[in-house]
Amino acid sequence: MNRVLIASPIKQKPAILMEFLACLQALDKTDLSIEYCFIDDHDEPSPILQQFAQDTPNVSILRGTVKSQLYHCTEQTHCWQEDIVWKVAGYKDYFIKLARDKKVDFLFLVDSDLALHPQTVSHLVNLKKAIVSEVYWTKWEQAFPPLPQVWAGGQYRLHEFQADKPLSPEQIANGQQDFLRKLHCPGTYKVGGLGACTLLSKVALEADISFSKIYNLDLTGEDRHFCVRAAVLGLDLHADTCYPPYHIYRESELPGLTAHKIKYDYFQNKPNPRLTLAMVVRNEAGRYLEEVLTHAARYIDQAVILDDASEDDTVEICKRCLSAIPHRIVINQQPGFHNEIALRKQLWDMAAETQPEWILVLDADEVFDDEFISLVPHLLANPDADCYHFRLYDMWSDSCYREDPFWQAHKHYRPFLLRYQSGYQYHWQETPLHCGRLPLNSGNLREVRCQVRVKHWGWARPADRLDKYYRYKKLDPAAAYGIKAQYLSILDPKPNLIRWQPESLEEKTRT
Repeated sequence: MNRVLIASPIKQKPAILMEFLACLQALDKTDLSIEYCFIDDHDEPSPILQQFAQDTPNVSILRGTVKSQLYHCTEQTHCWQEDIVWKVAGYKDYFIKLARDKKVDFLFLVDSDLALHPQTVSHLVNLKKAIVSEVYWTKWEQAFPPLPQVWAGGQYRLHEFQADKPLSPEQIANGQQDFLRKLHCPGTYKVGGLGACTLLSKVALEADISFSKIYNLDLTGEDRHFCVRAAVLGLDLHADTCYPPYHIYRESELPGLTAHKIKYDYFQNKPNPRLTLAMVVRNEAGRYLEEVLTHAARYIDQAVILDDASEDDTVEICKRCLSAIPHRIVINQQPGFHNEIALRKQLWDMAAETQPEWILVLDADEVFDDEFISLVPHLLANPDADCYHFRLYDMWSDSCYREDPFWQAHKHYRPFLLRYQSGYQYHWQETPLHCGRLPLNSGNLREVRCQVRVKHWGWARPADRLDKYYRYKKLDPAAAYGIKAQYLSILDPKPNLIRWQPESLEEKTRT
């Protein structure tokens, strides 16, 4: 049982405060022992807070001790005065000291204008990070696009950079787009700054962490000083995007809360989306099929397998690896590998017949990094995504992937995972080779880039490379569907190889 202290300094409009507290009461407390501490900074004691304390166990309410003018808050934006910033910093440092004294396992610092998803705290606790914030999005000014309360570094820099490599305005814009795009995909990411909805573990609490001002920094805001101090102490900062809170930044935004709760299933009444694996196989015995299916069986709900007239034990391997999962295997009597588009369409129709919700198309020599397993439920539940794109790494040995002008698939994102829509008119690239694993127009749907990597083992053995070289030479002698120089490069005796490094999702800080 983890002990969590939820703490917040509060000077809030009543309607917003009521929603904040209602969400605290609705939090999932499974395996958690939760206590609350609020600093009531209103001019007079808040009856709403007092009522919450009567209705909820383990609530402490303290009165603010330092009086200052209310920060300027309008329907346009919020303007924080310097004295208020450091007053709040002092309150937060008090909460840190209190958490240490109570010897709790976690301190959750949360602003009182956030409506939290019920799973927020339990999810953040289970991540086992020193410091992690749940990401929310806000129009800081009415004319601005929604932006996150986490950032890459500095005051509010939203792009990655290297000090020895100056960036052009175009590169900065692309970097900002990459950073924001990444945060729209459910996952956990290392960042340079965060605040307002932050869980501190015992590791962070036992360090000399603080919100107090660092005198020789010209950064504005107590969160910046906290984040710099955390980095100096060796405490990584993480941002999680699986359960986005609703930020009631303006009172006029209150009516949008109900729609947000429905969209992100605050009421937890939606069944978990189901994932269908679709795969074409042919003569895969003794290669990678067993590893691929065993891994996939840990996160899929059903599978459809199209066997292209295998002459070995491929079908038996499929049956064995998928024995605990609903599956359908169709065996073609005549091989069709010379006409890939026909096989891809046949497989797609097989998957569509199962009335799928999501379809994942993998080849028999492709496998995701392990973090994909725990991430799948969040990807499928994301209401803002219809198609997930991933990077595929062409493994050239057990420990290295290839990178050169002809082999850089890992630098691009391609679709693998699609929300099936029965009324959508899917169209294919009608070529007998290199036609794509998904319909050509899947990119017209709401696409999201996912940082999880895909290992492609199809090139890892010299014998496989030789087989593919002769296959392409036979099926595409004029390189009408591919690149002749790339075909020739398959047999390069000294390709440029890069060692595969273990890389968890949260360690991937740039796209």
